[in-house]
This record gives sequence, C-alpha cells and structure tokens, in this order.
Amino acid sequence: MIKIFINPSEFSHFADIIFKPLLIFSILTLFLGLIFALYLSPDDYQQGSTVRIMYIHVPSAWLSMLTFFIMTIYSIVALAFKIPFGFIVNSAVAPIGATFTFICLFTGSLWGKPMWGTWWVWDARLTSVAVLFIIYLIIIFFRRSFSNLDVGEKITAIFIIVSSINLPIIKFSVDWWNTLHQPASISKFSSPSIDSSFMMPLITMTISFTCIGLLIAIMRIKAEILDRKDKI
Repeated sequence: MIKIFINPSEFSHFADIIFKPLLIFSILTLFLGLIFALYLSPDDYQQGSTVRIMYIHVPSAWLSMLTFFIMTIYSIVALAFKIPFGFIVNSAVAPIGATFTFICLFTGSLWGKPMWGTWWVWDARLTSVAVLFIIYLIIIFFRRSFSNLDVGEKITAIFIIVSSINLPIIKFSVDWWNTLHQPASISKFSSPSIDSSFMMPLITMTISFTCIGLLIAIMRIKAEILDRKDKI
C-alpha cells in the first residue's frame, strides 16, 4: 500500500484508477457547495453577503497549509530514505500550493476591506500567510537555479523542512498574539464557533476544493513523472 505514495509506477496506476471517480465527486461536491453557499446560506447579521467569501477563503487557506505539510513530509522521505519520488511531488505541487495561498490572500483582502476598513494590515495571521506565499515562490524558482538538478532539489527539500516552522505560526498566530483575524471557525465539531447554516456549505466547499487540488496534483505529478522517465 505504501508503495503507491513512493513509487512512480505504482502511483500512476493508482491515479488512473481513482481519477474519474474523484473527478465526478469533485464536480458533485462543488455543485452542492455552490448551491449551499450562494442560495441556501443566509447573510451574516454583521457582515451581510460578504460572509460568502469565507467559502472560498477558508478552503484555500486549508489547502495552502496542507500542500506545504505534504511537501515537508515528502522532503523528509526523499532526504532520509533517498526516495526521488519526493522531489517529483515537491516540484509538481509547489505551484498548486502557491496558487491556493494567493487565492487565500486575495479573498482575505476582499473580506477585510468591509470588515476592517482596509485591504491589508500587518496582522500576525496575514503576515505569516504572506510569508508562506513568498516561500512557495522561492521553492518554485530556487530548484531550477542550480545547474545540477539533483543538488538543487536536495537543497530545496532542506529549505522546505526548515520553512515548515511557519505552519504552526500560521495556525496558532491568532492565539499567540493580539490579532484582527478571527479564531478558527472549525476548531472542534462538538461545539463549532459558527452556526450550522454556515458550517454545512463551508465543509462541502472544503471537501470540494481538496478533491480539486488532489486532481490537479495527480495530473501534475504524472506529467512530472513522464518528464523524468529516464531518471527514475
């Protein structure tokens, strides 16, 4: 089972099996999520209809961090166990993480304007997410700045592992410092901090975005495998 996640041929075979079901599930959850978010979800008593930005912002924030966490795991695996598939994954998914981080920052800015009266503040949560976006950009361009690709990928993997310290800073920044950003909306399912009328579309959209991100990752990883076929 574990070979699926570390062996290029095993991964490609498994990806071919799950791709179509995952695509159908992604479309269905996205359709349901948009229905919930745009039509069934009520306006917030303070934020009005701008609260609907949450249904894009929160899933994007989740995926920006999840992607980097996965890259950290694969970097450790690649360096510690000399499994080159980890480098393939890092190369393929870094642009995905950067894209979701940009969407998170952009939608957060749109959401912040009516709530805080400004597009941007140097808030702990906002700043740490902006740092994550810069880290993604460094990873994307850093690896190819070396004439020796193997050396570049190893140094990039080390950089990813060191930079992962930013993940708990993003997560707990709202608890550690005074911040304008609200605490986590889904901290626990037993007593969540938001009403169920907002929770259902938020969870649905998060599932949909995760599946879409996984689909894009599968396509990019398979393309990266084909590009490196002679090196594996």
